[in-house]
Amino acid sequence: MTIQVPNGMSRRHFMGHLAGASALAGTAMSFTSSMAMSAETLKKNHKACILMWMGGGPSTMDIWDLKPGAATGGEFKPIQTAASGVEICEHMPLMAKQMDKVSLVRSMSTREADHGRGRYYMHTGYVPNPNMTHPSYGAVLAHELANPENPIPPFVSVGGASEGPGFLGMAYAPLVVGTNGDIRNLKSKVDDARLMQRMEMLSAIEKGFISQNRGESSVDHAKILDKTLSLMTSSQMTAFKVDGEDAKTKERYGTSGFGRGLLMARRLVEAGVPFVEVDYGGWDNHADIFNTLSTTKLPLIDQAMSALVEDLAARDMLKDTAIVWMGEFSRTPRINATTGRDHWARSWSTMVGGGKIQGGRAVGATSEDGTSVITEPYSAEDLMASVCQALDISLKTTFTSKTGRPMKIANGGKVINELFS
Repeated sequence: MTIQVPNGMSRRHFMGHLAGASALAGTAMSFTSSMAMSAETLKKNHKACILMWMGGGPSTMDIWDLKPGAATGGEFKPIQTAASGVEICEHMPLMAKQMDKVSLVRSMSTREADHGRGRYYMHTGYVPNPNMTHPSYGAVLAHELANPENPIPPFVSVGGASEGPGFLGMAYAPLVVGTNGDIRNLKSKVDDARLMQRMEMLSAIEKGFISQNRGESSVDHAKILDKTLSLMTSSQMTAFKVDGEDAKTKERYGTSGFGRGLLMARRLVEAGVPFVEVDYGGWDNHADIFNTLSTTKLPLIDQAMSALVEDLAARDMLKDTAIVWMGEFSRTPRINATTGRDHWARSWSTMVGGGKIQGGRAVGATSEDGTSVITEPYSAEDLMASVCQALDISLKTTFTSKTGRPMKIANGGKVINELFS
C-alpha cells in the first residue's frame, strides 16, 4: 500500500525515535480524525461517491459521442442503448443496457490539456497554483459526508494514487490500496500487549512534538492514532476483501484489477466510506488507438462498469451513491499519422449517475466532427457542483484556506440542470 503524503510530510515523520511503530504510523497518517457533521441526514443516509478515474485521457469521441461518417469519426459504430435516443460505442454492449440509469455530459470544455495540470484541475476544480494546494473531490466529499465513528478512512483510492487533501489537512488524505485489498502496513507483527506498549510510546513522542508547536501536522497525526487502532480490529476490514463475494458476483465484475476495484468500491460504500476512487490508466493512446480500445480497454471497462451500475441499482444503493467516469481530458478529433489521437480538452464527454441525477440523458452536444461544443459548455467546476447537488451537499459551503481565504465548494461551479430536470 502506498500512502500519499501531501504538503511535504515525510512518511517517517514522527517516527525516527520509534522504528518499531513506523509502519503503523505511516498508515495512520492517512486516516481521518473526528469531525463536526454539518448535516446529520447525510451521515444517516450513507451518501457516497465512486469516481472511476481514467488516467491518460480516454477518447470519449470513440466511447460516448461517436461521429459516424465524419472524417474524424474513426473506426467504431454507434449502437442503441436502454436510453431512448442515446447511442454509445459498439464495444460497450453491456453498458448500453444500463444507460437508462446513468447520463452523459457531452459538452465538457476544459482548459488543461497537459496530463499533470489536467489531472489536478479535474480532481479539484482549480487550475494549479504554486501558492496553494486545493483539496480534491475525495477530500471535499469526505469532509462533508464522513461518519466520524467509522473506523475506515472516508477517502479510499483503489489501484492508484489520487490528489490530496490540500488545505483541508491530512485528516482527509486518501488511503491508497491495491486492487487486491491488502493493507500491508496495517498488519501488526507483534502481540496485542506489545503493540499497546509501542503505541503508548508513540503517543508520548507525539505529545512532545505538539508541545513544541510543530504545527497542525502533529496535531492531526495525534488525533488519528485511535482511529488506526480501531481499524486494525474492526470487522469492517472485510470490506477490502472482494474474495468474500459470491462467485456469480465476482464473475459479473470480471477478474481485471479495475473490475475488482469497482467491486471493492461497492463494498466500501456499503461499509460507510463516502468517497472511493478507482484508478484505471493507460488511455494516453497516441498510436494504434482503435485496436487498443476494441481489444482491451473497452471490453474491460464495459464489463466492470455495467456490473457496478447494475449492482448498485439492484441493492437500492444508486439513489444515494453518485458515480462519475472521467479522465483529465479527451483526445483530438483528428487522427494522427500513427493511427492515434493526441491531447484534447476543448470538447469531450463524461458519464455520471446516481444520487439525484436522472438517468437516460445525453446533455449537450458537439459539432459534426467533434471539434467544438455547440451547446452550453461545462467545466470541471460545474461537474463537481452537480455531484454535490446529487448528494444534497450545499453549494453555499465555504472552506477557509491556510491563508484565511474563503474558498467556495466546487470553486463556485454551476449545476448542470439538465441532469436533474
